[in-house]
Amino acid sequence: MNYNKKTVEDIAVSGKKVLVRCDFNVPMDGQTITDDKRIVAALPTIKYLIDNNAKVILCSHLGRPKGEFNPKYTLAPIAARLSELLGKPVPLAADVIGGDARAKAAALKDGDVMLIENVRFHKEEEKNDPEFSKQLASLAEIYVNDAFGTAHRAHSSTAGVADYLPAVCGYLIQKEIKIMGDALAEPKRPFVAILGGAKVSDKIGVINNLLDKVDTLIIGGAMAYTFFRALGNSIGISLCEEDKLDVAREIMAKAEEKKVALLLPVDNIIGREYKEDTVFMRIYSDSIPAGWMGLDIGDKTQELYAKTLIGAGTVVWNGPMGVSEWSNFAGGTASVAHAVAESGAVSIIGGGDSAAAVEKLGYADKMTHISTGGGASLEFLEGLELPGIACLQDK
Repeated sequence: MNYNKKTVEDIAVSGKKVLVRCDFNVPMDGQTITDDKRIVAALPTIKYLIDNNAKVILCSHLGRPKGEFNPKYTLAPIAARLSELLGKPVPLAADVIGGDARAKAAALKDGDVMLIENVRFHKEEEKNDPEFSKQLASLAEIYVNDAFGTAHRAHSSTAGVADYLPAVCGYLIQKEIKIMGDALAEPKRPFVAILGGAKVSDKIGVINNLLDKVDTLIIGGAMAYTFFRALGNSIGISLCEEDKLDVAREIMAKAEEKKVALLLPVDNIIGREYKEDTVFMRIYSDSIPAGWMGLDIGDKTQELYAKTLIGAGTVVWNGPMGVSEWSNFAGGTASVAHAVAESGAVSIIGGGDSAAAVEKLGYADKMTHISTGGGASLEFLEGLELPGIACLQDK
């Protein structure tokens, strides 16, 4: 897939109506935004368009309104926050492709900004319905995709409209594909990937793609127990995908064949049950007793992983090392975050739980790049074509 895509700077925008797909799917408490990071992240593209006299029509989804108008998922709080951040009014159309959206779009002057309602109020959005895409596209003359978090979805507002308008990317997507694309194509070595999370099945494609590229693959999280079971170790009642044992064996064999160091935990923090306040203890990975489950990596593993990360050239991390939302089992994820931050490597955090952990622990400014899309960054690392990027014009 070609990641060298035209950006907002490669197309004449002055006086043009520009439809910009943003990712304003922010956490909310009722009608209050609890974290506006995604809105702030969209500002460079929006400001560039304003400064270059475009007429800016913003669109996004929020939550899962299931294809019907639901006031609970209105973008009104987003419009209000955008007005504050931009220091100018950002009116919200009462609909998506209806009379109000059309009237407000037609009334825009150069440098004005508006927001249309939640695109997922129409079931046609997620179906990538051509007629809906066409109507959405008819509001504007240029399409800009700046929503990396939904770039792996072929929806009307992320891909469909590109059939009817010249399509380029904004600064956010440009940064994502440049940093991650460079890391995969020409990584500074040693290249270390850290994969955690619950399931091997979620990461098979990523592991297989990365085994062709990395020098070391570090495994953590509950998926490690599937590997232990595949090796014949007792894992007690730890989470395990019994139907993926052959896959785990194939991965280990492929790593050996490619001369990739595949590191599994050497010790674990285990608990009696899957509860925050369960009794817990540390034990070596090959001797988890019956009736106990692994919930985090142990301190010997933390040391081993930290030592491996010192002097790394490139690090890609996706997925926690344990049940990181519970303080008794958050130590592994915290230690890996610290080690990546101190490694001096080009560090890429692949969205989702890893990004949340890095931000919560205060290491965000020490990372080269924190991806804005969990699912999208996974598919990118897997080497899959992302519809929301494939539809953009090549340079």
